[in-house]
Amino acid sequence: MTALTLVDIGANLGHDSFDADREAVLERARAAGVAALIVTGSSLDDTEKAIALARRHPEMLRATAGVHPHHAASLPDSDSGRLAALLADPIVVAAGECGLDYFRNFSPPAEQRRAFELQLRIASDAGKPLFLHQRDAHADFMAMLRAHPQAAARSVLHCFTGGAQELADCLALGLSVGITGWICDERRGQELREAAPRVPLERLMIETDAPYLLPRTLHPKPAHRRNEPAFLPAVLAEAARCRGETPEALAVATTANACRFFGLTLARDLAADPTMPLKLV
Repeated sequence: MTALTLVDIGANLGHDSFDADREAVLERARAAGVAALIVTGSSLDDTEKAIALARRHPEMLRATAGVHPHHAASLPDSDSGRLAALLADPIVVAAGECGLDYFRNFSPPAEQRRAFELQLRIASDAGKPLFLHQRDAHADFMAMLRAHPQAAARSVLHCFTGGAQELADCLALGLSVGITGWICDERRGQELREAAPRVPLERLMIETDAPYLLPRTLHPKPAHRRNEPAFLPAVLAEAARCRGETPEALAVATTANACRFFGLTLARDLAADPTMPLKLV
């Protein structure tokens, strides 16, 4: 039985880079202590794939339902019913990944704001928390969340990469924060490393965002350069180092936070084998 029990709150497990070995990826994640994993939905079709994956592994997986800002232009208002139906699935634990991304503007900013507003309303109607994305759009992102304070207070900003001021703005609205392998990047992650100790322990969660953001602290690094949930302990270790905490204590806190935020329950089948690892029930 592994010493640490972790929850990966965001992995793109439906990505085609996992098509050849998805079952082995899940086995390696279990061996690394990942008891539960939230499969990210980033478009309507991708959400359906995430739900199907979670249904095949209900002891470990749950899903989100949403449309990433990159795909905002492909979410017409007329598809709101389809998204609401996906979000209503019991195996879906959050709305998203949704938000704003002005870094590449794969969808025009106006379309991003429209799609984000639509998803804020749908999530509020469904009573489910939000799994949020923001890059290079902080001012507009904050303004939109301030117009939905109840939704904001039930949100996690996934893959937070900002500094102290952006963090303060998010915390003031009640957001939780997800930290990825960005914190392991000594080149790009310095602001996050400095801000990480300011995140209240009860509002911190960890994630891989696999297959992206392979932790640079991994030694040796995998030859394929693909990130996967089994590498979540590297994120935990670096976050703990930056915060001056032990990995063991941070594992307990972030797992409890994820279970509370997403409504997860982890338990062992004590009747069958008391040494079995925790699993979703």
